[in-house]
Amino acid sequence: MTEELANHYREIIAGLGEDPDREGLRDTPKRAAKAMQFLTRGYSQSLESLVNGAVFASETEEMVLVKDIELYSMCEHHLLPFIGKCHIAYMPRGKVLGLSKFARIVDMYARRMQIQENLTREIAEAIQQVTGAHGVAVVIEAKHMCMMMRGVEKQNSNMTTSVMLGAFRNNQTTRQEFLLLVNGR
Repeated sequence: MTEELANHYREIIAGLGEDPDREGLRDTPKRAAKAMQFLTRGYSQSLESLVNGAVFASETEEMVLVKDIELYSMCEHHLLPFIGKCHIAYMPRGKVLGLSKFARIVDMYARRMQIQENLTREIAEAIQQVTGAHGVAVVIEAKHMCMMMRGVEKQNSNMTTSVMLGAFRNNQTTRQEFLLLVNGR
């Protein structure tokens, strides 16, 4: 698979008018192929194997919030990165998820080609599926290289997306508490 991707990168380099055999580019196709495989490794992961049973019985039903989980993803429209942070909250219903699993779930879905709106929903639905929580809330804030490096070239633009499920969608007070905590007030 790596060799096939490397051949495609070699063709792209040549198609751009460069010499893929010059010293600085000689190994670039292989390095680029390995980098792309790493950046999209989420395709080879599954939610079940990632969580690996790290759901534990708990009587807490109060909000659990994990803030500022960094994420790196790839825009499906231009194959350029978007970089940001994810905030996840849930209202447990008899079980809680191991803390590191939040970051692993974010990484699994982020390491796929997609748009931020879908990424936000995928993470929320995965947390809901794994925990059976009363509700789940996810907010992602990210900077998109496709807006910063090409096109309109707006360096300070930031996109924020949110998905609210269950109690966070149906209860204004719960949603407001989450948003206040995320915004640090």
